[in-house]
Amino acid sequence: MAKLQLSFACGLYDRMQPLYTGEVKVDGIDLNFIAIDQPRPIFDRMAAGEEFDVAEFSSSEFVQRFANKQCPFVAIPIFPSRAFRHGFIAIHRKAGIKSPKDLEGKRVGVNRGYTVTTGVWARSILRHEYGVDLDGITWIRSGDEHVAEYKPPSNVLPMEPGRELLGLVASGELAAGIGLDAKSPELQVLIPDAAEAGFKALRDRGHYPINHLIVAKDEVLDAHPGLAVDLFEAFAHSKRRYVEALKGSRLEAPTPTDEVYRRVMESTGKDPLPYGIGPNQRVLEGFIQDLVEQGIIDRPVALHDLFHPETHSLVG
Repeated sequence: MAKLQLSFACGLYDRMQPLYTGEVKVDGIDLNFIAIDQPRPIFDRMAAGEEFDVAEFSSSEFVQRFANKQCPFVAIPIFPSRAFRHGFIAIHRKAGIKSPKDLEGKRVGVNRGYTVTTGVWARSILRHEYGVDLDGITWIRSGDEHVAEYKPPSNVLPMEPGRELLGLVASGELAAGIGLDAKSPELQVLIPDAAEAGFKALRDRGHYPINHLIVAKDEVLDAHPGLAVDLFEAFAHSKRRYVEALKGSRLEAPTPTDEVYRRVMESTGKDPLPYGIGPNQRVLEGFIQDLVEQGIIDRPVALHDLFHPETHSLVG
């Protein structure tokens, strides 16, 4: 019997390499792994035309589309990208910002749209760790939202045409910006020792942001019962190879991201990239609540409804 042909678009992460090379295979599937360096084109092509059978996708955009019934695909609880975001808020050195609470009453820029996952996590940190009233800040977004029908809260405004986020923060016209590189001499990171703050949040409240997940077209999974499980198991097998190499210090040239995952593993004594709803339930439910609190979705969605039913009990 001929194998099922499936297209899969994703960044070429180390934990995906065995799937890309064919060292790990999906049972009964000929997987056409389309490696694309930048995630945004993958998201756009999947959202606009369902161009791939399976794809990496933005966590915030997926939940938003699901909540608005604009989602002809379903998630599989595979999370290829996660990172701490304490270091992603930059301030102007002379803006008089001494603590996160000082952002209240100010204008703060957001790279791209207000609904972008990085911004959601950064605002969540401000609210839940530092008690910042997010409604007391005017948010200036530098780009369009990815769900065209989305109507942002009244304190979220577009940037003036022809302006640029880094320049506005560097000049002091904006007090801070989310998603900026703070290496500019006029800027500094808002949260001191941001890396340590991230690991403290991990220890204290299990904070471990998920940026991207994997989605698959409904029509493909509906036509092939068991496929969601086969995909999950193959992706988990591929990831375990990476984790074992990380644990054994067998990576040829570890990146800063690798070192973060190694430290997560050392801090928790667990897999630094757990797949499945169960190991990530607290983080995912908190994220859904963040989306509600920040005015991105109107009401909470049921966590299990986001993921294909065959995958609800899987852990990998």
